Amino acid sequence: MRTSAGTRVLTVGATVVLALAAAAAPAQAGPSPSPGSAGLGDRLYPLLGNGGYDVLDYDLRLRYPEKDPKQVVSGDVTITAVAGQSLSRFDLDFGGASIGRVSVDGQPARAARDGDELTVIPRRPLPRGRLFRVTVANFTAAPAALVATPDGTVLAAQPGSAHLLFPGNDHPRDKATFTITLTVPAGWTGTANGTLVSTTEHDGHVSSVYRESAPMATELVQTAVGDFVVERRPAAGGTPIRDVVPRRLAGTLLPAIAGEREQLAWMEKQAGPYPFEDYGSLVIDDDLGYALETQTLSLYGAALFTGPETTRGPSMTHELAHQWFGDSVSPFSWSDVWLNEGHATWYEMLWSEETGGFPQYTGLADREAFFKAVYAAGDIFRARYGPVAAPLDAATTWDVFNPNVYAGGALVLYALRQKIGAATFQRVERAWLTTYRGRSASTGDFITLASRVARQDLRPFLTSWLLGVTTPPMPNHPDWVVTPGS
Repeated sequence: MRTSAGTRVLTVGATVVLALAAAAAPAQAGPSPSPGSAGLGDRLYPLLGNGGYDVLDYDLRLRYPEKDPKQVVSGDVTITAVAGQSLSRFDLDFGGASIGRVSVDGQPARAARDGDELTVIPRRPLPRGRLFRVTVANFTAAPAALVATPDGTVLAAQPGSAHLLFPGNDHPRDKATFTITLTVPAGWTGTANGTLVSTTEHDGHVSSVYRESAPMATELVQTAVGDFVVERRPAAGGTPIRDVVPRRLAGTLLPAIAGEREQLAWMEKQAGPYPFEDYGSLVIDDDLGYALETQTLSLYGAALFTGPETTRGPSMTHELAHQWFGDSVSPFSWSDVWLNEGHATWYEMLWSEETGGFPQYTGLADREAFFKAVYAAGDIFRARYGPVAAPLDAATTWDVFNPNVYAGGALVLYALRQKIGAATFQRVERAWLTTYRGRSASTGDFITLASRVARQDLRPFLTSWLLGVTTPPMPNHPDWVVTPGS
């Protein structure tokens, strides 16, 4: 048996944090108990998340019984939360196959399921301000919860699939800290967000405990389990680096992702100190068709690393930029996702230009040519997908994560920089990250902050760029023309 004293530290630290939270939010008398809402009312995903409480922490324990990427995963979760109203009952998001026992503060609770809503009825109502713990024991994940690969499984939960794996409040508005324990067969590796606290071997299995001490949205959780190698590299600017790749492909993939250390140093010059304890890349042998900014461990398909550096470098910088824009500062609603993708695209293009590969990457001479082309397509984008900060619908994931959110979002930042100047724009970027670090923020919050930092009322300007149905004139470019279209 091999274990670490870190478990004791974790337990003591959690007790202190929860005691402080209880002291800061004393129980209060108030209105008669009522149900928490089933959903936060998100315009695009109305039933994601739940009302009536605020999650502080997840203690998630997952069991992978065999070396089979398509195996059934089970687990337990204890959620520590504060009641935001006097609760007669409350909902958790859960789309898994089954649940076992449900308890609130150690007492059995009634539970009922309706689709992806798990309603919990405690023995006694929870007063407003009450710190409470709800445990769902022995749940079974949905078969579609995880991405199966030849080497194991990973999680790709954005925007709203985390609740297929475990019960929770599945919306980026309610961020929390996480302890994630992965119990896997000996010979396999379990890796999750954050820092490794302990590893214990028992009965032919290995349990690895990870702690993400920075607030994290459920859509950013990562659980990578399989025949993977964890490579720890020298720290980059004080940030430890750990990469995770299939064992059989390590000789090819580990050298290909080494550029992340240089990218991390570059991003810190652009956006300020890296906001988390460690960083790394998770590469799987699967044609994902996308990459994903799971917190502290960005997810990629191996196909990205068969191409030239002029392609993989900007793509990796995009996901790295998300650690600041999207992970540290998360969207208040899914209509605000341009704040994630527009910023990540902005730094992706800046990296590509500064490293000399822009023509090969985009087919255009430079960023100026790129933004002129995006500007020309502005009205077509808005007609097809909706305004930058108001996607038309969420019929598919790609209706939300659409070109007007990515390129159009970056174009808004270009227009803002043209309006207020490069130096003030940089101050806006830094202020956004420091003001809302560890929190969720909205488009309205961005407009207000930009106006304050720039010392001018930018509300009319940014509102037209972000919510208008037509593309506004570009500052300093009266010659730029929008292509008519629908």
